[in-house]
Amino acid sequence: MNQVAVILTDASRRILWVNRDFEAITGYEIGEVVGMSPGQILQGPRTEPDALERIRQGLAREEPFKETITNYRKNGEAYECKLVIHPIHNEEQELVNFLAFEVDSGRVKNENRISLLNLKDRYRTSSLRGLDELQLFERIKDVMVKEKLYLDADLTLRKLSAKLDTNTKYLSQVINHHGGANFLSFINAYRIDAIIRHIKAGDFRQHTFYGIAQRCGFRNKSTFYKVFRDVTGMTPKSFADELMANNALQQK
Repeated sequence: MNQVAVILTDASRRILWVNRDFEAITGYEIGEVVGMSPGQILQGPRTEPDALERIRQGLAREEPFKETITNYRKNGEAYECKLVIHPIHNEEQELVNFLAFEVDSGRVKNENRISLLNLKDRYRTSSLRGLDELQLFERIKDVMVKEKLYLDADLTLRKLSAKLDTNTKYLSQVINHHGGANFLSFINAYRIDAIIRHIKAGDFRQHTFYGIAQRCGFRNKSTFYKVFRDVTGMTPKSFADELMANNALQQK
């Protein structure tokens, strides 16, 4: 799954909350950044002045916008950041927050497939409801990674909602809104990631691809092959062959 950093600031652009992907991408923990402006911690010598000016103008217009800028991790490493910033207004149309979604473009193959980087979503709802959605989405991702619930072939929306103490309608809404997919597609993406890790580990030499898929939560063979092709653009065998060919070239 692609890492998408989320930054919530107040109207004065001081950080109120960041998600775990932000911590993973930048190296900063939430306690180090709350109360600071994103520019204070993420900008450095190679940050482009013209991009900074466009960001200032976008914030002043109080309209959603996209930008590309050079940011810096805590360890001093520079990286190209693709970002989308949304202003959030209350019911009286007063500016209350800014919500930013950011990715390290060096680690993302196709940013167009990340729904959070699409400007079509307008975060015009209350900041509290928007933050509640984001925090539930973080809980969903957290339980997927830590407890590997996607390995359960019988996992349902109802089971996951009970696990997270929420209702199915709200859970489905949050996954669709922030994950850019329906429940099954969202879960299957974790399963494909797990399968890819098994393939990279060479497990396909001892097991069939479908055997690996069954261990990762797929029950239907044709569904597995279709989803794998949809996600990677190739069959599992082609993926493994290409991986072995690349490994052979690197060893020369």
